[in-house]
Amino acid sequence: MAKKIQAQKVRSAEIELKDKLVTINRVTKVTKGGRTFSFSAIVVVGDEKGVVGHGLGKAKEVTTAITKAVDDAKKNLIKVPIIHGTIPHQQIGKYGGARVMLKPASQGTGVIAGGAMRAVLESAGITDVLAKSQGSSNPHNVVKATIEALAVVRDAYTVARTRGVSLDRVFNG
Repeated sequence: MAKKIQAQKVRSAEIELKDKLVTINRVTKVTKGGRTFSFSAIVVVGDEKGVVGHGLGKAKEVTTAITKAVDDAKKNLIKVPIIHGTIPHQQIGKYGGARVMLKPASQGTGVIAGGAMRAVLESAGITDVLAKSQGSSNPHNVVKATIEALAVVRDAYTVARTRGVSLDRVFNG
């Protein structure tokens, strides 16, 4: 039962995106003629200013798989609210067996996160965050769980606009 992600979609045409390779997986298909190798690549793209996306590409060669993954990632971009280099509030994301917890951190803390999560957070432009990955360490699921957690993060201005109240009312009840 997947939760609907309420994220702001972004078009990739007007922004300069940098891509980071998360993992490459070699897959073997055994046929009567021998073994056939193919590759799958997971890539994260972002502008380091609050826009991030992920993609999966599969091909017979590594470079083709990476190119396909980058093209797929450009189709799955979301906008993440970043305040002073960190996220506005704590958030948990789940995908498959992977569970991810993100906490805002004070300035100068850095990105305290593991491999797949670090790639997503740095591509989004988050400089200070505490993160913990629990459950599955499968890079594909960890990336998707991190993207899901970032997709549901909202800043105070968005909350005030959604509720139809002033910004003071959001903080003071």
